[in-house]
Amino acid sequence: MSSTDTRVALDRHAQMVADVRDGLFRRPRELPPKYFYDERGSQLFEDITRLPEYYLTRAETEILDARASEIIATTAARTLIELGAGSATKTRLLLNAMQNGAKRATYMPVDVSEEFLRQTSAAVQADFPELAVRSIVSDIGVSLDIPASLDHPVLFAFLGSTIGNFDHESAVDLLTRVRAHMRPGDWLLLGTDLRKDAHVIELAYNDCAGVTAEFNRNMLRVLNAELSADFDPLRFAHHAFYDRELHRIEMHLIAVGDQSIHIPEIGDFDIEHGDSIRTELSHKYDRAAVDALAASAGLVVRYWFTDAESRFALSLVGPRP
Repeated sequence: MSSTDTRVALDRHAQMVADVRDGLFRRPRELPPKYFYDERGSQLFEDITRLPEYYLTRAETEILDARASEIIATTAARTLIELGAGSATKTRLLLNAMQNGAKRATYMPVDVSEEFLRQTSAAVQADFPELAVRSIVSDIGVSLDIPASLDHPVLFAFLGSTIGNFDHESAVDLLTRVRAHMRPGDWLLLGTDLRKDAHVIELAYNDCAGVTAEFNRNMLRVLNAELSADFDPLRFAHHAFYDRELHRIEMHLIAVGDQSIHIPEIGDFDIEHGDSIRTELSHKYDRAAVDALAASAGLVVRYWFTDAESRFALSLVGPRP
């Protein structure tokens, strides 16, 4: 492991200890969704994207199928920086369009899961041998460790409605960090899940096969592995519901039975039967909400693309003069 990798690992561990200490001892209890993701968690999420109930990925892919060439032509992007890259499955549609240009293109996937990022980078490089692939292990919710030297124009891509996992203040902070890295002529492609029938939204987070429930409980397995905690994941039930007033999904783990949990670097705490740990928010938007979010970060929506059923939107966003 390089000195940089060691620093990243130590920073992640210290951040996790702080996040878990803060989240488990507050009321209501809450943990950041970034801790779903080790290699297993990343694979579980990929499984979720293929579920019949989970319309988001299909809707976003529909847009990219139809608009990728237009997006690349509009932005003239030479560098694609993908925040929260995952497996980069949908991103290949953008990379295909970039490769059709005459100039050498660069792809920089950014993700918190180092092992999964390594696999993604290797797979993309194999599929696009002429592409320069430079992966970045970073927690985008805390900082963007992006090199200063880039081939511009740069297209930042934040797909999959991951922005919805952040509360408004944190979402604005994240987009403001992106804005700070943008030069005139750079762009952000932002994916947002749109407001629709609540039943459709709730089904996407409560699949019949129980994959989302297993993904939710994987957070406890991550804490066990990285903090030597002693959670029993099977003693927590998955619960997800849509808050119609706040326009967001809330995902929780509900304790089944009274439990005492030990985490060596944090201490002991008791959790009673029925107590909840909130593990994720997933905000849903309309055009006005996206416009307002962008404006708060010094950005402006220039192009707005939706799928045929208006379930999902991709916004092409530029720096506000």
